[in-house]
Order: sequence, then structure tokens, then C-alpha cells
Amino acid sequence: MPEFRIKKHPILRVPKRNKIYFYWNNKRLSAYEGEVISSALFANGIHVFGYHKRDGSPQGLFCANGQCSQCIVIANGIPVKSCMTKIEKNMILESVKGLPSLPSRVGDFTFSPIHELETDVLIIGGGPAGISAALQLGERGIKAIIVDDKDRLGGKLVLQTHKFFGSIEDCYAGTRGTDIAKILEGKIEQFSSLQVWLNSTAMYVFSDKKVGIVTNGTEYKIVKPKILLNAAGARERFLAFPGNTLPGVYGAGAFQTLVNRDLIKSSKRLFLVGGGNVGLIAAYHAIQAGIHVVGLVEALKKVGGYQVHANKIKRLGVPIYTSHTILSANGNEHVDSVTVSQVDNTFTPISGTEKTFKCDTVLIGIGLSPIDEFFMEAQEAGINSFSAGDAQEIAEASSAMFSGKIAGIEIARELGKEDKPVPKDWYKKASTLKSHPGKVTVPKYDAYPETGITPVIHCNQEIPCNPCVSVCKKGVITIPGDSLLGKPRITGNQCIGCNKCLLVCPGLAISLVDYRDNLEYPVVSLAYEAYNYAYKKGDSVLLTDYEGNPLQEAEIIDTVLNKSSRKTQIIKVRVPQNIAKKVAGFKVQKKKDALHIEQPLPNKIPDDAIVCRCERVTAGEIRPLIKKGIKDLNEIKAITRAGMGACGAKTCENLILQMYREEGIPLEEVTLNTKRPVFIEASLGVFSNILNAKKNEKDI
Repeated sequence: MPEFRIKKHPILRVPKRNKIYFYWNNKRLSAYEGEVISSALFANGIHVFGYHKRDGSPQGLFCANGQCSQCIVIANGIPVKSCMTKIEKNMILESVKGLPSLPSRVGDFTFSPIHELETDVLIIGGGPAGISAALQLGERGIKAIIVDDKDRLGGKLVLQTHKFFGSIEDCYAGTRGTDIAKILEGKIEQFSSLQVWLNSTAMYVFSDKKVGIVTNGTEYKIVKPKILLNAAGARERFLAFPGNTLPGVYGAGAFQTLVNRDLIKSSKRLFLVGGGNVGLIAAYHAIQAGIHVVGLVEALKKVGGYQVHANKIKRLGVPIYTSHTILSANGNEHVDSVTVSQVDNTFTPISGTEKTFKCDTVLIGIGLSPIDEFFMEAQEAGINSFSAGDAQEIAEASSAMFSGKIAGIEIARELGKEDKPVPKDWYKKASTLKSHPGKVTVPKYDAYPETGITPVIHCNQEIPCNPCVSVCKKGVITIPGDSLLGKPRITGNQCIGCNKCLLVCPGLAISLVDYRDNLEYPVVSLAYEAYNYAYKKGDSVLLTDYEGNPLQEAEIIDTVLNKSSRKTQIIKVRVPQNIAKKVAGFKVQKKKDALHIEQPLPNKIPDDAIVCRCERVTAGEIRPLIKKGIKDLNEIKAITRAGMGACGAKTCENLILQMYREEGIPLEEVTLNTKRPVFIEASLGVFSNILNAKKNEKDI
């Protein structure tokens, strides 16, 4: 069986790891030490992990974040979440068919006491917001515990191989998320008052003002904080459509975990749903992983993310279909195609516009919902509590850093460790960094000189970003009014061709045109970060304008990649003067034809679409209850089991609320599900500390 691993990546280092062997349904397979079971299975081309007890439907990876139960397998006789459990040498894995049998326990158990402790601040979430808040607390000697369920700090930063927007001074603009995570992690280590609990999950905030936390999957601890900061981030939203639970349909975050954390080439042909930054960035990461991106659909008339993100993938050859929606994911055991169609102004699919594309993966990147449970639980318990980052408001990671810094100062003031208020400009910068992208305009190339060497800026939308201005020591690039939101322009100053603006631009939206040795055929330098699609001197490329429209074929005359290039390659071509300033990139993907089919078009969530993945409850089971006048999700759960599964309604609640909107029922009239412990499942042995006691016995 072939291995689906990324052997070479343009940005990420592929580490040397020890190979081990395990067994899957009695077949011996290979894995690497330290990787999780789900990634080891994907590396061997296995995507179906079991079959649902209710209807025998195939189950596979979904969230890759431990918050659902779609990826459960039997490991050495015990049901485990494969996305959170590390593979072990000679581990015996089996797929789940129906309900797994309970393991038999033989022998005496040694109980150990539950460890309780107090702290000034408990921070749930070690992403950009949580770390930024902790740094403010550490500078003031405030005791804080940072709890994160991953094996390193950084949150989603560790999955981001692209450069960040914003400003260099405030949020490391022009630096890749993976590198920002390392920078922030290093700063945390400087403060002795900060404790970091990795591989640890907050289970619930209880009414006695204590928080239960499971560490390393074996030990249960109880923390009583004076103040709680919820920086737990966000979870991905999902869609209901026929085939939405097939293996091969999952969220963009799960995909980024596979390709950018675990270096698994999880797909051959991928299709994306959602034109926000989440979806656009996932498409770019797929290309960097050597995966063909068949297309992307967005229901709105234009993408909701940054236009430079959209243009970046269009230049590489990814088709973007605006005013389109997904109709179905198709296949039996796994996705083998996707069907989409155009929508009208009411987002109703238009008959006769269906297109079906061959693909093995459908990524859902339609947005995020804050993980706000811990904040609400803390408020209800009477704990002084704060929120920061996506847990407070969905925005970019650059904004989350500022949100965390502000929360850190506010907490320090609450504890009497800071007299000064939060600087006013911090609030202003935080607001700017989470600004929605402005109106898209057409670049005006007539303003650029045709002499010497000049940067040409293909950024045509106001977004919070200015690293090109910061790195230009000659003042060639400026933003009018020195605003972070203004569009960059060039001044009359002479460019020296240092390439710094070219290499720092997060949107790859700057080219350099050099007229110095040939006015009629100048040299154009382009930034390139997907050089796993390798190009060398003498190769021919199809050049495109800023939106990905083809211009002409050209021969590469040189390529540059060195230690100072920030892992960004420079591709140089010589072109006629009349198109030189329009050249913004080149295609690496070839266009693939779609297969056209006829099928009924839904005006709303189809009755056969699965709404509750855990319990396999369809829209057709829920909709009659809504029409009968039931407005309490707890009652719907009691009748249908929707929301009763392992994920605790994290996915289905938003979809059921969408169905209420479809029936014209105001959401303020709907009673939401009652949140009960625990946040995710945990073994009973954890709460009695049996598992920790057994672990300690082994250590002895």
C-alpha cells in the first residue's frame, strides 16, 4: 500500500523520524513515532475508520481536534479518538462496526487523590490570544496557568505556512504563522510565574468556582482561579447537504492539521466550499502540499476573505465560482465527486447550472463559531472572567494578539498589579486589525514609471497591512496618511531592487519590473511559494495578471532562493514592455473539465441531509417537530437524539437553528440546548485518578 506522505515542502521542514509498525485489521503497516493514529492511517491510504451503529454508514476523520467521535477506532481493545491518540509500536488497531464492546478490567486498582490548586489566572487556550495575555501577566509577576489541548503552544498558528497581515511592529506581519508560534512560545519560557499545561483539556467550569482539567489523558486536576480568561478559539461551522458525512468531507482546520502539522498528503483532488480567509488559505496550503485544488465555491457574489488571498490562488490556477453553492458530496464509502450549482439572489440553486467535479476530498470552510462555553459557565458560576481572540470575536490572528494583550492588562488591573489603563491606541489598533476588507478596485498601472526598476503593487483592496512600507528603507512605497488600512502606493524615490517588499508581502501582491538593461523587454521578478511545483531556468510558464487571467507564455530566465529570501523563491521572466506591469504571477495547475449531471435542487436543507452526525439524525426527522411548534432544542433532543452524541451538539446546534430560520421562526424564541459537563468525553478512570495511579506504577 503506498504511503501518502509529504516528502518535501516549500516552507516546512520534513523531520527525520523513527519508523515503527502497527496492525490495522490484522494487516501490518508502518507509521512514525509520535504521530496520531488518524494520520498514520491516512498515510497508508485508509480513510474509513468504522461504521455507524445506526445505519452502517462509513465513518472517518471530521474535526481532527478531539471534539467529535467520528474517528474512533479500537486500539489494543480500547475505543479511542484516533485524532488525539498517538500511535505506539505494535499497536493493534481495529475499525469500529456498530457499538464497540466494553473492555474487561481485571485486578485491583490504586486510587490517587485528585490534585487541587489555586492560581491568580487560568487561561484556557494557548493560541495567539492566550499567549499574548499571558505575556502581559508574566511581565507583572502574576501567577497564571495556560491550559492547551495540543502538544505545543501556538493554537492555529502552528498550522499556518503563509505570511501574516497587519504591521511588523504590532503583530509580526510578513512572518509565517508557524514562525510566530515559535517566537511567542519562546517568550513564555522567560517568565517563572507562568505555568504551561500542554495536552490538557478544560472539561467544565463548575458552580463552586472550580475548573476541572484533564492532563495527558490520565490525570484529573481541579483549579480554582481568581480570574478566568477564555481564549479557547473557535470551532468550524458545518453545512447540511446530501453526502455531508462521507469520509473525505471535513473542515479546513482538520485538513491543515493533516498537511501542515502531520505532513500527510491527504488528498489527490480537493474541492473547497467557502470563500472566506479560512477557505482561501486552505486552498493555498493544499497547493503547497502538492494537492490539486479542483475549485472553490462561494455563495456570495464575491469572496468574503481578502482579495489578495483569492487572487493568489487564482493566479496559481484555482477556479473560484462565486454565486455558487454545494448540492451534494457523492460516493459510497468515500467522496468521489462533488456537485455544485449557481444560486440566485435568495441563495436558491438555479436549475440547469449543475456541475459535478471529480475529487476525493471536500473541505468546508464557511466560517467559525466562538468557543464561548467556558466564559458563560464562568459567568454563571460567579468567577471574574474575560474573553479574548476568536472566543470573543472571530477575526484574524493579528487581531487576536492585540485582543489578548488588552485582556492581559485588564486582568492585571483587576488584580491590582497595574495602575495604568490600557493604552488607547491599543483599542484602535485592535479595531483596525479586525476590520472587514474594503471595496475591491482595479489596479492603476499608468502611475508606475517605465525606467530604472520599480515595484508594482497588485493589491487592490483596503486591508490592515503595511509590511511593504516598513521594510522599504528608501521610502519607495508609502501608504497615504500613514494608515494601516490604506492601499500602498509608490513615491518618486528610486528603488534599488533589494527585493524586500517582494519577499515580505503576505499576499504575494508585489512584482518588480526592471527596465535598466532593456526598455522594450524588461525583466519581471515574481514571488513564488509553491515551489514543490518546481520551475527552473529555461522552463516556460503561463503568465497571468493580478486576477489570474492569462497574459502570455514566457521563459524563466532565472530563479533565486537563498537564506535571506524568507523561504520565498523569486522567479524572473523577460516580457514585452506593454504587459510588464500587468504580470502578477503564473499558473501551476492545469484546468480540469467538469462532469455535468442533472439532479433535483434543494431550496433549503434537504430532508435526507444529516444534521446530527453523532446520532445520524436527518433534517427530515427534525423539520416536522419545528413545524409542530417545538421551540426547545432540549425537547427535539429528547425525541430524535439530535445533540445527544459525543460532540455535545457542537456541530448540529447551528444547523438546527438554520432550520428554524428557514421556517421563519425568530431565534430569540428558541431555547438552546442545556450545556452539561463535560466539554469532551473522558474515561471514568480519569476522574478517580485510577489511570494516573496506573501510570505512576509503571514509572516506578
